[in-house]
Amino acid sequence: MAVFAYKGRAGSGAVTGEIEADSRPAAVTALRAKGVIATSVQEKAVKAAAGAAIAKKLGGRVKDKDLAIYTRQFSTMVDAGLPIAQCLQILSEQNDSKTLRDVTVRIAADVQGGATLAESFGKYPKTFDHLFTNMLAVGESGGVLDVVLQRLSGYIEKAAKLKAKVKSAMVYPVTIISVACLVIIFMMIFVLPTFANMFKNMGSELPLPTKVVMWMSDMTRKYIIFILAGVAAAIYALRRYYATDQGSMLIDTFALKVPVIGMLIRKVAVARFTRTLSTLISSGVPILEGLLITARSAGNRVVEKAVMQARQHVTAGGTLAEPLKATPVFPPMVVHMISVGENTGALDAMLSKIADFYDDEVDAAVTALTSLLEPMMIVFLGVVVGGIVVAMYLPIFKMVTLVK
Repeated sequence: MAVFAYKGRAGSGAVTGEIEADSRPAAVTALRAKGVIATSVQEKAVKAAAGAAIAKKLGGRVKDKDLAIYTRQFSTMVDAGLPIAQCLQILSEQNDSKTLRDVTVRIAADVQGGATLAESFGKYPKTFDHLFTNMLAVGESGGVLDVVLQRLSGYIEKAAKLKAKVKSAMVYPVTIISVACLVIIFMMIFVLPTFANMFKNMGSELPLPTKVVMWMSDMTRKYIIFILAGVAAAIYALRRYYATDQGSMLIDTFALKVPVIGMLIRKVAVARFTRTLSTLISSGVPILEGLLITARSAGNRVVEKAVMQARQHVTAGGTLAEPLKATPVFPPMVVHMISVGENTGALDAMLSKIADFYDDEVDAAVTALTSLLEPMMIVFLGVVVGGIVVAMYLPIFKMVTLVK
Protein backbone atom coordinates (compact mmCIF):
# COMPACT_ATOMS: atom_id res chain seq x y z
CA MET A 1 0.00 0.00 0.00
CA ALA A 2 1.39 3.41 -1.02
CA VAL A 3 1.28 6.77 0.78
CA PHE A 4 -0.16 9.76 -1.11
CA ALA A 5 0.20 13.45 -0.24
CA TYR A 6 -3.00 15.34 -1.06
CA LYS A 7 -4.39 18.86 -1.26
CA GLY A 8 -8.10 19.53 -1.41
CA ARG A 9 -11.16 21.31 -0.07
CA ALA A 10 -13.52 20.23 2.68
CA GLY A 11 -16.35 21.91 4.58
CA SER A 12 -13.81 23.66 6.80
CA GLY A 13 -11.80 25.01 3.86
CA ALA A 14 -8.49 24.01 2.27
CA VAL A 15 -6.92 20.85 3.66
CA THR A 16 -3.65 18.97 3.14
CA GLY A 17 -2.40 15.66 4.42
CA GLU A 18 -1.40 12.11 3.64
CA ILE A 19 -3.43 8.98 3.01
CA GLU A 20 -2.59 5.32 2.42
CA ALA A 21 -4.13 3.58 -0.59
CA ASP A 22 -3.35 0.92 -3.20
CA SER A 23 -3.39 3.45 -6.05
CA ARG A 24 -4.06 7.10 -6.87
CA PRO A 25 -7.72 6.47 -7.93
CA ALA A 26 -8.26 4.55 -4.68
CA ALA A 27 -6.82 7.50 -2.73
CA VAL A 28 -9.20 9.94 -4.48
CA THR A 29 -12.16 7.65 -3.70
CA ALA A 30 -11.15 7.36 -0.04
CA LEU A 31 -10.83 11.14 0.27
CA ARG A 32 -14.22 11.66 -1.33
CA ALA A 33 -15.73 9.29 1.24
CA LYS A 34 -14.26 11.53 3.95
CA GLY A 35 -15.84 14.61 2.38
CA VAL A 36 -12.61 15.90 0.83
CA ILE A 37 -12.59 17.02 -2.81
CA ALA A 38 -9.01 16.41 -3.89
CA THR A 39 -7.28 18.97 -6.10
CA SER A 40 -3.87 17.25 -6.03
CA VAL A 41 -2.92 13.67 -5.14
CA GLN A 42 0.73 12.66 -5.50
CA GLU A 43 2.41 9.43 -4.44
CA LYS A 44 5.29 10.11 -2.06
CA ALA A 45 8.69 9.57 -3.67
CA VAL A 46 10.01 7.20 -1.00
CA LYS A 47 7.07 4.86 -1.32
CA ALA A 48 7.10 5.07 -5.08
CA ALA A 49 10.79 4.23 -5.17
CA ALA A 50 10.24 1.33 -2.79
CA GLY A 51 7.43 0.03 -4.97
CA ALA A 52 9.61 0.31 -8.06
CA ALA A 53 12.42 -1.53 -6.27
CA ILE A 54 10.06 -4.35 -5.31
CA ALA A 55 8.76 -4.54 -8.87
CA LYS A 56 12.30 -4.62 -10.22
CA LYS A 57 13.26 -7.37 -7.77
CA LEU A 58 10.21 -9.49 -8.55
CA GLY A 59 10.18 -9.09 -12.32
CA GLY A 60 12.66 -11.25 -14.22
CA ARG A 61 13.13 -12.88 -17.58
CA VAL A 62 10.93 -15.87 -18.37
CA LYS A 63 11.09 -18.51 -21.07
CA ASP A 64 9.43 -17.64 -24.37
CA LYS A 65 7.36 -20.81 -24.13
CA ASP A 66 6.00 -19.85 -20.68
CA LEU A 67 5.16 -16.31 -21.82
CA ALA A 68 3.44 -17.64 -24.95
CA ILE A 69 1.26 -20.02 -22.89
CA TYR A 70 0.54 -17.25 -20.38
CA THR A 71 -0.62 -14.84 -23.08
CA ARG A 72 -2.66 -17.51 -24.89
CA GLN A 73 -4.48 -18.42 -21.66
CA PHE A 74 -5.09 -14.73 -20.89
CA SER A 75 -6.44 -14.22 -24.41
CA THR A 76 -8.78 -17.22 -24.17
CA MET A 77 -10.23 -16.13 -20.82
CA VAL A 78 -10.79 -12.52 -21.92
CA ASP A 79 -12.40 -13.75 -25.14
CA ALA A 80 -14.71 -15.96 -23.05
CA GLY A 81 -15.93 -12.87 -21.17
CA LEU A 82 -14.27 -13.43 -17.78
CA PRO A 83 -13.55 -10.28 -15.74
CA ILE A 84 -9.92 -9.12 -15.88
CA ALA A 85 -9.47 -9.57 -12.12
CA GLN A 86 -10.63 -13.18 -12.33
CA CYS A 87 -8.39 -13.83 -15.35
CA LEU A 88 -5.36 -12.57 -13.44
CA GLN A 89 -6.26 -14.62 -10.37
CA ILE A 90 -6.51 -17.80 -12.46
CA LEU A 91 -3.21 -17.02 -14.20
CA SER A 92 -1.45 -16.49 -10.86
CA GLU A 93 -2.71 -19.84 -9.56
CA GLN A 94 -2.18 -22.06 -12.59
CA ASN A 95 1.09 -20.88 -14.14
CA ASP A 96 4.17 -23.11 -13.96
CA SER A 97 6.59 -20.16 -13.91
CA LYS A 98 7.19 -18.82 -10.39
CA THR A 99 8.23 -15.44 -11.81
CA LEU A 100 4.98 -15.09 -13.74
CA ARG A 101 2.94 -16.23 -10.73
CA ASP A 102 4.53 -13.70 -8.37
CA VAL A 103 4.31 -10.86 -10.87
CA THR A 104 0.68 -11.62 -11.73
CA VAL A 105 -0.33 -11.49 -8.05
CA ARG A 106 1.01 -7.93 -7.79
CA ILE A 107 -0.48 -6.96 -11.16
CA ALA A 108 -3.89 -8.20 -9.99
CA ALA A 109 -3.59 -6.06 -6.84
CA ASP A 110 -2.68 -2.99 -8.91
CA VAL A 111 -5.60 -3.53 -11.30
CA GLN A 112 -8.06 -3.95 -8.43
CA GLY A 113 -6.67 -0.70 -7.01
CA GLY A 114 -7.63 1.17 -10.17
CA ALA A 115 -4.49 0.97 -12.31
CA THR A 116 -4.71 0.05 -15.98
CA LEU A 117 -3.36 -3.22 -17.34
CA ALA A 118 -0.65 -1.43 -19.31
CA GLU A 119 0.51 0.48 -16.21
CA SER A 120 0.51 -2.66 -14.09
CA PHE A 121 2.36 -4.85 -16.60
CA GLY A 122 4.72 -1.97 -17.41
CA LYS A 123 6.21 -2.15 -13.90
CA TYR A 124 7.98 -5.36 -14.92
CA PRO A 125 9.92 -4.54 -18.11
CA LYS A 126 12.22 -7.56 -17.75
CA THR A 127 9.20 -9.85 -17.94
CA PHE A 128 6.92 -7.89 -20.27
CA ASP A 129 8.69 -5.78 -22.91
CA HIS A 130 7.60 -2.50 -24.54
CA LEU A 131 5.76 -4.35 -27.30
CA PHE A 132 3.67 -6.25 -24.75
CA THR A 133 2.68 -3.23 -22.66
CA ASN A 134 2.04 -0.96 -25.65
CA MET A 135 -0.30 -3.50 -27.22
CA LEU A 136 -2.15 -3.87 -23.91
CA ALA A 137 -2.58 -0.09 -23.77
CA VAL A 138 -4.02 -0.06 -27.30
CA GLY A 139 -6.34 -2.97 -26.51
CA GLU A 140 -7.65 -1.30 -23.36
CA SER A 141 -8.18 2.13 -24.89
CA GLY A 142 -9.85 0.71 -28.01
CA GLY A 143 -12.00 -1.86 -26.20
CA VAL A 144 -10.46 -4.69 -28.23
CA LEU A 145 -8.32 -6.32 -25.54
CA ASP A 146 -9.37 -9.83 -26.57
CA VAL A 147 -8.31 -9.26 -30.19
CA VAL A 148 -5.01 -7.66 -29.19
CA LEU A 149 -4.20 -10.51 -26.79
CA GLN A 150 -4.89 -13.05 -29.55
CA ARG A 151 -2.48 -11.25 -31.88
CA LEU A 152 0.07 -10.87 -29.11
CA SER A 153 -0.04 -14.55 -28.18
CA GLY A 154 0.31 -15.51 -31.85
CA TYR A 155 3.29 -13.18 -32.21
CA ILE A 156 5.06 -14.54 -29.12
CA GLU A 157 4.52 -18.14 -30.25
CA LYS A 158 5.94 -17.46 -33.72
CA ALA A 159 8.85 -15.45 -32.29
CA ALA A 160 9.64 -18.34 -29.94
CA LYS A 161 9.63 -20.80 -32.85
CA LEU A 162 11.96 -18.54 -34.82
CA LYS A 163 14.39 -18.31 -31.91
CA ALA A 164 14.26 -22.10 -31.44
CA LYS A 165 15.15 -22.63 -35.11
CA VAL A 166 18.24 -20.45 -34.80
CA LYS A 167 19.30 -22.16 -31.57
CA SER A 168 18.93 -25.58 -33.17
CA ALA A 169 21.36 -24.55 -35.91
CA MET A 170 23.96 -23.60 -33.30
CA VAL A 171 23.63 -26.67 -31.06
CA TYR A 172 25.50 -29.10 -33.34
CA PRO A 173 28.66 -27.06 -34.03
CA VAL A 174 28.92 -25.84 -30.43
CA THR A 175 28.59 -29.41 -29.15
CA ILE A 176 31.19 -30.76 -31.58
CA ILE A 177 33.68 -27.98 -30.84
CA SER A 178 33.20 -28.41 -27.08
CA VAL A 179 33.75 -32.18 -27.27
CA ALA A 180 36.81 -31.67 -29.50
CA CYS A 181 38.34 -29.21 -27.02
CA LEU A 182 37.75 -31.60 -24.11
CA VAL A 183 39.30 -34.51 -26.04
CA ILE A 184 42.34 -32.44 -27.00
CA ILE A 185 42.86 -31.20 -23.43
CA PHE A 186 42.54 -34.77 -22.10
CA MET A 187 45.12 -36.01 -24.61
CA MET A 188 47.51 -33.16 -23.86
CA ILE A 189 47.38 -33.65 -20.08
CA PHE A 190 47.01 -37.42 -19.63
CA VAL A 191 47.87 -39.30 -22.84
CA LEU A 192 50.83 -37.49 -24.41
CA PRO A 193 53.02 -37.46 -21.26
CA THR A 194 53.12 -41.28 -21.51
CA PHE A 195 54.54 -40.99 -25.02
CA ALA A 196 57.01 -38.34 -23.81
CA ASN A 197 58.56 -40.74 -21.29
CA MET A 198 58.80 -43.44 -23.94
CA PHE A 199 60.45 -41.10 -26.47
CA LYS A 200 62.93 -39.89 -23.83
CA ASN A 201 64.12 -43.47 -23.30
CA MET A 202 64.56 -43.94 -27.06
CA GLY A 203 67.26 -41.26 -27.13
CA SER A 204 66.83 -40.48 -30.83
CA GLU A 205 66.01 -37.15 -32.52
CA LEU A 206 62.24 -36.59 -32.68
CA PRO A 207 60.48 -35.41 -35.87
CA LEU A 208 59.42 -31.74 -35.92
CA PRO A 209 55.63 -32.47 -35.71
CA THR A 210 56.24 -34.61 -32.64
CA LYS A 211 58.36 -31.89 -31.01
CA VAL A 212 55.60 -29.33 -31.60
CA VAL A 213 52.90 -31.56 -30.14
CA MET A 214 55.05 -32.47 -27.13
CA TRP A 215 55.77 -28.78 -26.52
CA MET A 216 52.03 -28.02 -26.65
CA SER A 217 51.38 -30.86 -24.19
CA ASP A 218 54.04 -29.55 -21.82
CA MET A 219 52.66 -25.99 -21.97
CA THR A 220 49.10 -27.25 -21.43
CA ARG A 221 50.05 -29.25 -18.33
CA LYS A 222 52.04 -26.39 -16.81
CA TYR A 223 49.74 -23.50 -17.62
CA ILE A 224 46.24 -25.01 -17.97
CA ILE A 225 44.87 -22.73 -15.22
CA PHE A 226 46.28 -19.63 -16.91
CA ILE A 227 45.03 -20.78 -20.33
CA LEU A 228 41.48 -21.29 -19.01
CA ALA A 229 41.64 -17.97 -17.17
CA GLY A 230 42.83 -16.25 -20.35
CA VAL A 231 39.98 -17.73 -22.38
CA ALA A 232 37.45 -16.68 -19.71
CA ALA A 233 38.95 -13.17 -19.61
CA ALA A 234 38.82 -12.89 -23.40
CA ILE A 235 35.15 -13.93 -23.45
CA TYR A 236 34.34 -11.46 -20.67
CA ALA A 237 36.19 -8.65 -22.46
CA LEU A 238 34.38 -9.43 -25.71
CA ARG A 239 31.01 -9.35 -23.96
CA ARG A 240 31.86 -6.02 -22.33
CA TYR A 241 33.01 -4.62 -25.66
CA TYR A 242 29.81 -5.83 -27.32
CA ALA A 243 27.83 -3.98 -24.64
CA THR A 244 29.25 -0.68 -25.96
CA ASP A 245 27.69 1.10 -28.96
CA GLN A 246 30.89 0.90 -31.00
CA GLY A 247 31.51 -2.75 -30.15
CA SER A 248 27.99 -3.97 -30.89
CA MET A 249 27.90 -2.09 -34.20
CA LEU A 250 31.29 -3.47 -35.28
CA ILE A 251 30.54 -7.08 -34.28
CA ASP A 252 27.00 -7.06 -35.73
CA THR A 253 28.31 -5.60 -39.00
CA PHE A 254 30.99 -8.31 -39.16
CA ALA A 255 28.41 -11.03 -38.38
CA LEU A 256 26.25 -9.95 -41.33
CA LYS A 257 29.26 -10.35 -43.67
CA VAL A 258 30.18 -13.89 -42.57
CA PRO A 259 29.33 -16.36 -45.37
CA VAL A 260 26.21 -18.50 -44.79
CA ILE A 261 25.83 -17.37 -41.15
CA GLY A 262 25.44 -13.74 -42.25
CA MET A 263 22.65 -14.74 -44.62
CA LEU A 264 20.87 -16.58 -41.79
CA ILE A 265 21.19 -13.55 -39.49
CA ARG A 266 19.80 -11.30 -42.22
CA LYS A 267 16.78 -13.54 -42.81
CA VAL A 268 16.07 -13.79 -39.10
CA ALA A 269 16.28 -9.99 -38.81
CA VAL A 270 13.82 -9.46 -41.67
CA ALA A 271 11.40 -12.05 -40.25
CA ARG A 272 11.53 -10.48 -36.78
CA PHE A 273 11.20 -6.90 -38.08
CA THR A 274 8.21 -7.60 -40.31
CA ARG A 275 6.43 -9.83 -37.77
CA THR A 276 6.84 -7.31 -34.94
CA LEU A 277 5.80 -4.25 -36.96
CA SER A 278 2.87 -6.10 -38.53
CA THR A 279 1.57 -7.17 -35.12
CA LEU A 280 1.87 -3.64 -33.71
CA ILE A 281 0.26 -1.83 -36.65
CA SER A 282 -2.61 -4.33 -36.97
CA SER A 283 -3.31 -3.84 -33.25
CA GLY A 284 -3.61 -0.07 -33.64
CA VAL A 285 -0.20 1.09 -32.43
CA PRO A 286 0.88 4.24 -34.37
CA ILE A 287 3.58 3.49 -36.92
CA LEU A 288 6.15 5.81 -35.30
CA GLU A 289 5.71 4.10 -31.94
CA GLY A 290 5.72 0.73 -33.70
CA LEU A 291 9.03 1.47 -35.43
CA LEU A 292 10.57 2.57 -32.13
CA ILE A 293 9.51 -0.67 -30.40
CA THR A 294 10.64 -2.73 -33.39
CA ALA A 295 14.07 -1.08 -33.36
CA ARG A 296 14.50 -1.85 -29.66
CA SER A 297 13.68 -5.52 -30.20
CA ALA A 298 15.73 -5.94 -33.40
CA GLY A 299 18.55 -7.87 -31.71
CA ASN A 300 21.11 -6.44 -34.16
CA ARG A 301 22.55 -2.92 -34.05
CA VAL A 302 22.78 -2.63 -37.84
CA VAL A 303 19.08 -3.44 -38.16
CA GLU A 304 18.23 -1.15 -35.24
CA LYS A 305 20.07 1.75 -36.89
CA ALA A 306 18.31 1.10 -40.21
CA VAL A 307 14.87 1.06 -38.55
CA MET A 308 15.57 4.26 -36.60
CA GLN A 309 16.68 6.00 -39.81
CA ALA A 310 13.46 4.82 -41.46
CA ARG A 311 11.50 6.20 -38.50
CA GLN A 312 13.15 9.61 -38.92
CA HIS A 313 12.22 9.55 -42.61
CA VAL A 314 8.59 8.68 -41.81
CA THR A 315 8.50 11.43 -39.16
CA ALA A 316 9.54 13.92 -41.86
CA GLY A 317 6.63 12.78 -44.05
CA GLY A 318 8.43 10.20 -46.20
CA THR A 319 7.67 6.54 -46.84
CA LEU A 320 8.96 3.56 -44.90
CA ALA A 321 10.26 1.70 -47.95
CA GLU A 322 12.52 4.43 -49.33
CA PRO A 323 15.17 4.54 -46.54
CA LEU A 324 15.21 0.73 -46.28
CA LYS A 325 16.58 0.55 -49.84
CA ALA A 326 19.90 1.98 -48.67
CA THR A 327 20.52 -0.74 -46.07
CA PRO A 328 22.18 -4.09 -46.86
CA VAL A 329 19.79 -5.92 -44.54
CA PHE A 330 16.52 -5.63 -46.45
CA PRO A 331 16.44 -7.33 -49.89
CA PRO A 332 14.81 -5.51 -52.85
CA MET A 333 11.81 -7.87 -52.77
CA VAL A 334 11.07 -6.93 -49.15
CA VAL A 335 11.40 -3.21 -49.86
CA HIS A 336 9.13 -3.52 -52.91
CA MET A 337 6.44 -5.41 -50.96
CA ILE A 338 6.56 -2.82 -48.16
CA SER A 339 6.15 -0.07 -50.76
CA VAL A 340 3.12 -1.85 -52.24
CA GLY A 341 1.64 -2.24 -48.75
CA GLU A 342 2.05 1.48 -48.08
CA ASN A 343 0.49 2.48 -51.40
CA THR A 344 -2.50 0.16 -50.98
CA GLY A 345 -3.10 0.95 -47.30
CA ALA A 346 -2.50 -2.69 -46.31
CA LEU A 347 0.96 -2.40 -44.78
CA ASP A 348 0.19 -4.68 -41.83
CA ALA A 349 -1.09 -7.48 -44.09
CA MET A 350 1.89 -7.16 -46.43
CA LEU A 351 4.34 -7.24 -43.52
CA SER A 352 2.63 -10.38 -42.22
CA LYS A 353 3.06 -12.08 -45.61
CA ILE A 354 6.74 -11.14 -45.70
CA ALA A 355 7.18 -12.53 -42.18
CA ASP A 356 5.53 -15.84 -43.15
CA PHE A 357 7.76 -16.10 -46.22
CA TYR A 358 10.93 -15.41 -44.25
CA ASP A 359 9.98 -17.87 -41.52
CA ASP A 360 10.14 -20.53 -44.24
CA GLU A 361 13.39 -19.02 -45.51
CA VAL A 362 14.91 -19.32 -42.03
CA ASP A 363 13.86 -22.99 -41.96
CA ALA A 364 15.65 -23.60 -45.26
CA ALA A 365 18.72 -21.62 -44.17
CA VAL A 366 18.99 -23.58 -40.90
CA THR A 367 18.78 -26.87 -42.80
CA ALA A 368 21.45 -25.72 -45.27
CA LEU A 369 23.72 -24.49 -42.48
CA THR A 370 23.42 -27.77 -40.58
CA SER A 371 24.16 -29.77 -43.74
CA LEU A 372 27.25 -27.63 -44.37
CA LEU A 373 28.56 -27.72 -40.82
CA GLU A 374 28.33 -31.50 -40.32
CA PRO A 375 31.09 -32.45 -42.81
CA MET A 376 33.15 -29.40 -41.78
CA MET A 377 33.08 -30.50 -38.14
CA ILE A 378 34.02 -34.06 -39.08
CA VAL A 379 36.98 -32.82 -41.12
CA PHE A 380 38.01 -30.50 -38.28
CA LEU A 381 37.98 -33.34 -35.76
CA GLY A 382 39.82 -35.64 -38.14
CA VAL A 383 42.57 -33.12 -38.87
CA VAL A 384 43.15 -32.06 -35.25
CA VAL A 385 42.85 -35.37 -33.43
CA GLY A 386 44.30 -37.36 -36.33
CA GLY A 387 47.21 -34.93 -36.61
CA ILE A 388 48.06 -35.40 -32.92
CA VAL A 389 47.91 -39.20 -33.23
CA VAL A 390 50.10 -39.24 -36.35
CA ALA A 391 52.65 -36.91 -34.71
CA MET A 392 52.90 -39.29 -31.76
CA TYR A 393 53.47 -42.35 -33.95
CA LEU A 394 56.04 -40.77 -36.27
CA PRO A 395 59.00 -41.63 -33.96
CA ILE A 396 57.76 -45.21 -33.72
CA PHE A 397 57.54 -45.48 -37.51
CA LYS A 398 61.03 -43.97 -37.75
CA MET A 399 62.42 -46.49 -35.26
CA VAL A 400 60.82 -49.42 -37.10
CA THR A 401 62.34 -48.17 -40.36
CA LEU A 402 65.79 -47.96 -38.79
CA VAL A 403 65.50 -51.49 -37.38
CA LYS A 404 64.62 -52.84 -40.82
